[in-house]
Amino acid sequence: MRTFLVIIDESDEARAALRFAARRAVQVDGAVHILALVAQQNFSAFGGVQATIEQEARDRAEVLAHGVAGNLLAESGLMPTISVKIGNGQKIVSEFLESHDEVGALVLGAAKGGNPGPLVTHFAAHAGGLNCPLYVIPHDYDEKKSDHEA
Repeated sequence: MRTFLVIIDESDEARAALRFAARRAVQVDGAVHILALVAQQNFSAFGGVQATIEQEARDRAEVLAHGVAGNLLAESGLMPTISVKIGNGQKIVSEFLESHDEVGALVLGAAKGGNPGPLVTHFAAHAGGLNCPLYVIPHDYDEKKSDHEA
């Protein structure tokens, strides 16, 4: 089964990427895997504080991921798989892709303006080394508008 890996956060571009991935997954009888990333905190002198901040960030990411998963289920009938990982986003995504052969595409949302975001910038520059296609979805992607233009 072809799985579309979507990196999610609270941005409009992440939601656009998720809508795109869900639509494609429905078309090919595939699946969606939502990966929520939590930046690792650097308060090594205050280990307890670091752990608390990371746990709070992880909890927020899980709530966000489950919320968008519920919306995805309601809109498309797909129930995505959800993962929440703490650490460097580029490294986590790269390791995830290496260890999950079922991923058929990495779907990222591009931020508005000149800088599409760190993950888009990194993976677009290294797309030739990926083991799957990379889809970069504009922040204002509207699948309904795309249907009328096609």
